[in-house]
Amino acid sequence: MKVLLHTCCAPCSSAIIEWMMQNDVKPAIFYCNPNIYPLEEYTKRKEECRRYAESLGLELIDDGYDHDAWRGCVEGMENEPERGKRCLECFRMRLRRAAEYAHGHGFDTVATTLASSRWKSLNQIDQAGEEACGAFPDVEFWARNWRKGGLQQRRSEIIKEMDFYNQTYCGCEFSMRKEQNDNQDSKVD
Repeated sequence: MKVLLHTCCAPCSSAIIEWMMQNDVKPAIFYCNPNIYPLEEYTKRKEECRRYAESLGLELIDDGYDHDAWRGCVEGMENEPERGKRCLECFRMRLRRAAEYAHGHGFDTVATTLASSRWKSLNQIDQAGEEACGAFPDVEFWARNWRKGGLQQRRSEIIKEMDFYNQTYCGCEFSMRKEQNDNQDSKVD
């Protein structure tokens, strides 16, 4: 199995990558996150992924930052809640890019670290991954709940061991706005 692992950040990918390598899977890391805002946040998360990948001797493939294309993809969904239509479209865009890359570069499997977050809908992630890979008969989507089997606990341990930057919002400006509103609401209480 030649796996292209779409990764959103080092904290979410850490235990997944470790598990894969312990099970004789050496993934290539595909960093495709045009949703992340601002650019400084995108760069910080990418560099943490790079640092982790290099520590394990893994390749990191940077798909580039095209936030304008992402904004076009989710236009009209700015006020959707987390786990709403905007998130599904975001997953579709990013996993479509991963499937296209996999198809064009000899990978037969795409997986994603998005499925490690308890804040994300597994159904949406699986739907987006299946649709993306369904366009390429030579690429399969590896649907898996990466929250189980002790991986959440191991994730926390690796974050501490590696002293990873651990963000407080999904990545897009709309989730950032929600996080800021939640923080303001908690200060009022």
